[in-house]
Amino acid sequence: MELTDYWRTIRRRWRLIVATVLLAAGASGLMTWQATPLYASSAQLFVSTAATNTGEASVGNQFATQRVASYVNLVGTRKLADAVAAAMGGRVPAGALRGSVSAAAVPATVNLTITARNPDPVLARDIAQAYAVALSDLVSEIETPEGQTSAPVRVSIVDNAQLSLGPISPNPRRNLTLGLALGLLLGAGLAVLRDLLDTSITTTEDVATVTQAPVLANIGSDAAAVRLAPHEALQDTTPWAEAFRVLRTNMQYVEVDHDRRVFVISSSLPGEGKSTTSANLAVTLALAGESVVLVECDLRRPTMADRLGLDGAVGTTSVLIGRVKLDDALQAYGDTGLQVLPCGHRPPNPAELLQSQAMETLLQDLRARFDIVLIDAPPLLPVTDAALLAARSDGLLAVVKHGRTTREQLRHALERVESVDAKVVGTVVNQVPSRRRGSGYGYGYGYGYSYAPTPERAARRRFSLRRA
Repeated sequence: MELTDYWRTIRRRWRLIVATVLLAAGASGLMTWQATPLYASSAQLFVSTAATNTGEASVGNQFATQRVASYVNLVGTRKLADAVAAAMGGRVPAGALRGSVSAAAVPATVNLTITARNPDPVLARDIAQAYAVALSDLVSEIETPEGQTSAPVRVSIVDNAQLSLGPISPNPRRNLTLGLALGLLLGAGLAVLRDLLDTSITTTEDVATVTQAPVLANIGSDAAAVRLAPHEALQDTTPWAEAFRVLRTNMQYVEVDHDRRVFVISSSLPGEGKSTTSANLAVTLALAGESVVLVECDLRRPTMADRLGLDGAVGTTSVLIGRVKLDDALQAYGDTGLQVLPCGHRPPNPAELLQSQAMETLLQDLRARFDIVLIDAPPLLPVTDAALLAARSDGLLAVVKHGRTTREQLRHALERVESVDAKVVGTVVNQVPSRRRGSGYGYGYGYGYSYAPTPERAARRRFSLRRA
């Protein structure tokens, strides 16, 4: 991945990153709130030697400097802990004392510092002071030569332990900063990992890895337009309606050698918007003056009659079994010029009907009557109906749902089309998140439509409306 890929990933997964940062900050705050406050108190000691002249003082200073490191190690001994526990009257066990006290030598000096930590600030002070006294006594004891009464090395307390005014931990500001930083790093890592593991189709490059068929349109999300009737929503100057006009324009370049064309519209799985795309594309073509018929061949889950407000009692199945003539089954959709052949009664054997000679005859009749025949077919992966219909048509238009359809699903679906020697004429990416920038709308795939009120754009819009 390049730097721009990481940036796109962060922009696409910003919700995950923000959620991770908030979760990490919340966990940090909870741990800080539940943590027991810890206080620290320190006592400072000075190591010296008895010297009678300047030369002896220099040698003694070197001796004392070397001794300081040894005295630091004495602080962690069991003997010193036992002595401090006894001096404090058993207030703290010797084992607990060894884990709560530390010592450090000040570099290039003969000073050492003893620090005690405890949840009780008074007890922390008393422990540090008791250790300083006990260490001074222990050094005097072990450094005194046998047969003599005084040691050549002396450890003096130069700074007594003081009562701490505030705890050293937890540190809310530090913990929150660390929590935010770790949350940001973890969130960015999760975003990149999820992007690497995510096989859903979100870009034209994802489609290109599966098929060489072009992306003919990218349909955005518009809840308000979906609630309207198609002939009303598609006459508005909205990005959603304009996307279907782009699809209509691009369809003119598909199978240009055929004056009368038959296309199957399907998807990999249910719920990807293939029926909505079929209906809106058919209406858009009809509004442009094309002779169009929309045939519902999804005989398992028909929705077109309800979607367009038509009579669903007669339709494709009625014609196929010879109960109704084609002229009597076709229904006009408003004043758009579109003719629709709904499903009719749902049959018990949809696959047999779609593979019958009657279906072949119906398609030939429709091709002879109309310039464009659009067939709304079932999804490709659950059943083979769409692939069989595609073999009898000029090609299949695959509808892909942005962020849901995976590359593997699309690949397996198109393999079914290719297995019957059918052709995939293009793909339509549905439910593409729209990004509004200034006065323009982006569809996320390199297509933008601007509503800036320039004279040229106003003229083009008037011309487009007159054609529609």
